[in-house]
Parts: sequence; structure tokens; C-alpha cells
Amino acid sequence: QLQASGGGLVQAGGSLRLSCAASGRTFSAYVMAWFRQAPGKERDFVAAVNWSGSSTSYADSVKGRFTISRDNAKNTVYLQMNSLKPEDMAVYYCAAGSGRRSPIEYNYWGQGTQVTVSS
Repeated sequence: QLQASGGGLVQAGGSLRLSCAASGRTFSAYVMAWFRQAPGKERDFVAAVNWSGSSTSYADSVKGRFTISRDNAKNTVYLQMNSLKPEDMAVYYCAAGSGRRSPIEYNYWGQGTQVTVSS
């Protein structure tokens, strides 16, 4: 089970840190990722981190502003979001899976946390 938290309301230019805590099983062998979904839109890839944390990938839209990391000892993955823009507003989901950028490659999903950015 994955439990996402840390969403909220922030002004444009502000920062938020999302957390995704795993329970019930260990996800240390999986690639962990964040996706986001705005109303009426598809679920889009945001960022992913490999099992050790040594390799990361990002959507072009967040590169340089967001940082994904993980702490396997705590079974937790993080998404530090800086310089937030109104277009970052969405429900953010954490997921565990194969490491590709398509949602269908991920088997385990958190419940989502809402990020609202005011302009």
C-alpha cells in the first residue's frame, strides 16, 4: 500500500514537498514514480527514481524545478516541488513499477494528493 501526502494550497513560485510512504511490503526493488492528473486530462508522468536512488528522470515540464528522491530505510519516496506554477495544479499520485513513463507500467498506486497553485 502506498500513502501519498503533502499536497496543499500554495502561491505560484512557492514550494511543496510530497511524500509517499509504503506499507505492507517493501518497495525497495521497484522504480518509484510520481504522476499527476488535472481535471479532464490524462494521468501524466512527472518523475521517477530507480531502486537505489542513483538514477532519476523527469518530465520536461518539471525538469530543474522538481526533485525526486527515496529513502529505502523508511520505505518512502519524496517529490520536492519548487517554483510552482498554476499549470502544476493537479492530483499527484505515487506509484511503484517498472520505470517507464506510462501509467500502465506501474502496478501499485497511492490514493493521490491534491496540489493547488494560486496565481
